[in-house]
Amino acid sequence: MSQAPETTREPVVTPVRVVIGLCLVAPFVAMLWVGSYAKTDPVLIGIPFFYWYQMAWVLISTALTMIAYKLWQRDQRARTAPKGGAEQ
Repeated sequence: MSQAPETTREPVVTPVRVVIGLCLVAPFVAMLWVGSYAKTDPVLIGIPFFYWYQMAWVLISTALTMIAYKLWQRDQRARTAPKGGAEQ
């Protein structure tokens, strides 16, 4: 009886994965730290800071999530790519 070698997939912390985590955590930190934006000044085209800051984070969060997704895709492709070229 031959047994297939056990492959354990341990979580690996890489710089790319740290960047992915930061991209995903940054919007939460920015929105939960209410004291940083609970004010009316500066006003942007008549909109108090409290409102336009939150709306800006909607766009920023979208961009950061997209960056995290693209980095994750690249990381997964790199992990599943054959090592050392084609073997015969």
